[in-house]
Amino acid sequence: MAEVPGLVTATGKRKNAIARVRLLPGNGIITVNGRTFEDYFRRESSRMVINQPFEAVNGEGRYDVRARVHGGGVSGQADALRHGISRALEKFDSANRPTLKKRGLLTRDARKKERKKYGQKGARARFQFSKR
Repeated sequence: MAEVPGLVTATGKRKNAIARVRLLPGNGIITVNGRTFEDYFRRESSRMVINQPFEAVNGEGRYDVRARVHGGGVSGQADALRHGISRALEKFDSANRPTLKKRGLLTRDARKKERKKYGQKGARARFQFSKR
C-alpha cells in the first residue's frame, strides 16, 4: 500500500466499542463506516462529543477523518471515536498533547458494565428478602 503524506492512524476504545481512526489534513470531512458522521450519529450530543478534540486544538475544518467503528452502542462508539481522534491529533502534532491531556481526552475511560452475580438479581441488586 502506498504511503499517504500526513496520514496518521490511531485506535480509540470505550466499553465494548472500538474505533480505528485515519486522520489526514483536509477540510473537515468525517466519514464513519463509509457514511457521513451526521448520518451515522443522529444525536446532536454524540456529534458534540466527537468534535471535542478538534475544538480543543482549534482544528475544526482542518482535518479529514475516516473511521471504522464496531461493537458497543451509539454512545460508546461516539466516545471511542473521540478517544481515537484525540490520539491521532496527538500523533499528528505532539504540541497538541498538553491541551488534550488537560481536557482528559487522551485518557481511556475504563468503566465497563459490571457482571451479574449468581444468587443475585443483578450486579449489585439482591433478590427481595423477607425476615418473617
